[in-house]
Amino acid sequence: MNEFNERGGPVCVFDSGIGGLNLLAECAALCPDRDFIYFADNDNVPYGNMTRARMRELVFGIFDEIAGCNPSAAVVACNTVTAAFIRDLRAAYPFPIVGIQPAVKQAAAVKGQCLVLATRTTASSSVFIELCSRWLGDRACVVPCPDLAHLIEENIFSLPQKEIVSMLPDCNPSCVVLGCTHYVFVRDYISTRYNCPIFDGIVGTANHLRLLLGKNSQNSAKKQKITFLRGNIDKNEQIYNLILKKHHN
Repeated sequence: MNEFNERGGPVCVFDSGIGGLNLLAECAALCPDRDFIYFADNDNVPYGNMTRARMRELVFGIFDEIAGCNPSAAVVACNTVTAAFIRDLRAAYPFPIVGIQPAVKQAAAVKGQCLVLATRTTASSSVFIELCSRWLGDRACVVPCPDLAHLIEENIFSLPQKEIVSMLPDCNPSCVVLGCTHYVFVRDYISTRYNCPIFDGIVGTANHLRLLLGKNSQNSAKKQKITFLRGNIDKNEQIYNLILKKHHN
C-alpha cells in the first residue's frame, strides 16, 4: 500500500460535464470504503471541440484544485482529456491518476467491423489512434460526433431520440465502442440503432481504481461521502441520484 492510500484521502473524479457521473457511480460502488469528490466544468463542455491550448489551461487549473484536496487518487472520466493529457498530468502531480479509455480491447473479441464513436479531439489523438490500431487493426471505424456530447449535456432531462440518432453514422457494425462518457446516457438509443453489442470503459476503469487503491481499513466502518465541488453542482448531484436510482431498480 503506497503513502497516498495510507493517508486515506478522497478520490477525485473529473469530467468536463455530466458524462463522468456514470463512472463516479461505478467507482463509488466498487470502492465503498472511499470518499469521492466530483469535479466538473459544465460551463465549458464539450472539451472535444476546443483547442488543445484552451483545454490544457482548463484541465491543469482544475487539477491544481484537485491537488489541494490531498487525494489518494484522481480519475479522469473524460476520454478527450485522457487521450490528450494523461501522460502530462501524471508527470505533473504526485498522486495516482487513472484515465478512462474506450473498451476497444473488449470489443476486439467480436468479429467484424467495430464502430468507435468519439469526440473530434479524441478521434484525432495519436494515443487514441494507436489504441484502436493495436486492438482492432483495420476493423476499427472511428467516427467523430462533434455535437453529440453537447446535445446530451444540454438535454439530459429530456433526450431527443430522433436528433441523437440522426447524428449517428449510417453503417452496420458488428459492435460499437463508446469513446465518450456522455454517450453512455444514450446507450439504449445507440443499441437500438445498430442492434449489436455496445462497449464502454466504465467498469474497466472502476476496476482499475479498485485494484490500485485496495481496501482502506480506516474508512471501512464509515459511511461513504460523495461531494460535488465544482461545476453545476445541483444538476450534477441530481443526475447522479437518478443514476443510483436506476441502478437500484
